[in-house]
Amino acid sequence: MFFHIVLERNMQLHPRYFGRNLRDHLVTKLMKDVEGTCSGRHGFVVAITGIESVGKGLIRDGTGFVTFPVKYQCIVFRPFKGEILEAVVTMVNKMGFFAEAGPVQMFVSNHLIPDDMEFQSGDVPNYTTSDGSVKIQKDSEVRLKIIGTRVDATEIFCIGTIKDDFLGVINDPATI
Repeated sequence: MFFHIVLERNMQLHPRYFGRNLRDHLVTKLMKDVEGTCSGRHGFVVAITGIESVGKGLIRDGTGFVTFPVKYQCIVFRPFKGEILEAVVTMVNKMGFFAEAGPVQMFVSNHLIPDDMEFQSGDVPNYTTSDGSVKIQKDSEVRLKIIGTRVDATEIFCIGTIKDDFLGVINDPATI
């Protein structure tokens, strides 16, 4: 799920950037440092949407660097248990398959795949229904439900299932 929140960060800036474009340099450095990162508490920072305030700088002794407290608005992505997501399959093996929905990695165990689908090894490992009409392989798009999350300091990993109504393959690259 996506949220629009306000966060704070102390930004250090080198003295060479002092001048009339100081604020622009701060914003550029903030975007470079923050966008695409993950905090376990808030999730993945997708984009900075605005700067609320830039506080007074504090000169660091001996270095000349200045630390500015910056308050900014951003869009974050944080998956929750029970959420339905669309993901792209990245790897298939006999234990299940891995998929990605944006920056989030997910694993779907073979116990959480419908019983009528069986693992087929070969050139392209996949899970196929007995009649061959549905196939899950690398680059397939699937709709899955998150049944568990693990949050680390710098990443979020999810366990999902496709063993429910309206879940499963939504786009198979083999049929294109």
